[in-house]
Amino acid sequence: MAKEIKKWETLETRYIIKRPWLTARVDKVMLPNGVVNPEHYVLEYPDWVNVIAITSKGEFVMVQQYRHAFDQVMIELCAGMCENDETPLQSAQRELLEETGFGRGRWSKLMTIGQNPSICNNITHCFLATDVERVDCQHLDESEDINVLLMTRDEVYAMLQNDEMLQALMAAPLWRYFAQYERKTE
Repeated sequence: MAKEIKKWETLETRYIIKRPWLTARVDKVMLPNGVVNPEHYVLEYPDWVNVIAITSKGEFVMVQQYRHAFDQVMIELCAGMCENDETPLQSAQRELLEETGFGRGRWSKLMTIGQNPSICNNITHCFLATDVERVDCQHLDESEDINVLLMTRDEVYAMLQNDEMLQALMAAPLWRYFAQYERKTE
């Protein structure tokens, strides 16, 4: 019989940095066995969304942008931050429209995942939007430089197979999509 895993007790919390895009704290915690860890670091983020958007012609609406931490231009799903006054679905619909100009369609929740629950406190809501169509132009933030790409199912699947989708929060829902909706894969 497995032993019961218990929560840690937070003894102290101290914020190292509080910025709009980066909040980090250090917690002093006591484990159930009495061991005290004086420095457990936690990154606090708002919840995120991402969207697998597919047109009525079966084209995947992807975005291409530079990712500074990897020093690479990458192809990704449309994604962004949940705003306080929005539901996750509203945030996903807003992000898709702003970043790509695509909207409408049929929307469903695909999955909810965490990027690294040992040190990050947020979750990512992943949506599937089918039969989307271009309804507007992009409305990018000042810090965004994004190309919109329409890719075939085979091109997206090949990216996954060839480890070209390095963003785990995007690879996971794509793998789920192909496993659940596209069972016939090469």
